[in-house]
Amino acid sequence: MAEIVLITGLSGAGRSGAADVLEDLGWYVVDNLPTTLINTIIDLAAKPGSDIPRLALVAGRNHDELLSSVGEVRASGHEVTVLFLDASTAEIVKRYDATRRRHPLADRAAGLVESIELEREQLDPARAAADLVIDTTDLNVHQLKERLVAAFAESTVSRLQVSVESFGFKHGLPLDADIVMDVRFLPNPHWQPELRPLTGHDPKVRDHVLETAAGSDFVDRFEELLGALLPQYEKEGRAYLTVAVGCTGGRHRSVAIAEELAGRLRARGVAVRASHRDVAR
Repeated sequence: MAEIVLITGLSGAGRSGAADVLEDLGWYVVDNLPTTLINTIIDLAAKPGSDIPRLALVAGRNHDELLSSVGEVRASGHEVTVLFLDASTAEIVKRYDATRRRHPLADRAAGLVESIELEREQLDPARAAADLVIDTTDLNVHQLKERLVAAFAESTVSRLQVSVESFGFKHGLPLDADIVMDVRFLPNPHWQPELRPLTGHDPKVRDHVLETAAGSDFVDRFEELLGALLPQYEKEGRAYLTVAVGCTGGRHRSVAIAEELAGRLRARGVAVRASHRDVAR
């Protein structure tokens, strides 16, 4: 039996953003899935030996078949949650104006507003049958993430999920960071001509940063601090924590430290992933 989330809702209301959050939480995500293929994908995921215990499906345009598909899946014994993303017409218009994308129903309506209202009418039955409706009108991507983590934390994870993210201060602070650590005090590989074109993934840069007394001592102490903090965050019910490590440009020191820290936390049994926002800049 698989645990399944079906993500549906208005175009422009945040379906893809919701899928990204669930993917970060460990769900296997299939985006823009035609409703006719829902049962096929679920059957494959539920086969013996499958390593997909949690499946998130972003419904495509055949929403009219969604409700019957949900009924069939539940009758097969799977646990299904229907998540519906909604937003005001004015907000969706604003988002489409910003992205300049074409609405899926543009050919069937006279203008964007009419397209949105037509889709809203078509999706009324799905919205009424949804297990969870989230109005994203006044939510940014980080607030939407918080809502989804809170909604699915109990069912998706039994422990704290930690994201260690490197970044460059000159490109701005990560808006979703819970803990920010500045490592600009460490030796900067940028000033070494042979290291400048490399990144913190390269062993030469890693050694330059970590095989100094300052670098080694810092990682030891920061690991010890997080080792004491993470159980407290988990005790308070946190399901997701982002630790941001920053240097000047986000290519060398922060990347090396983030990778080392993620490896050490993983060795402690922490569910952790590392990402590098500015390494390619």
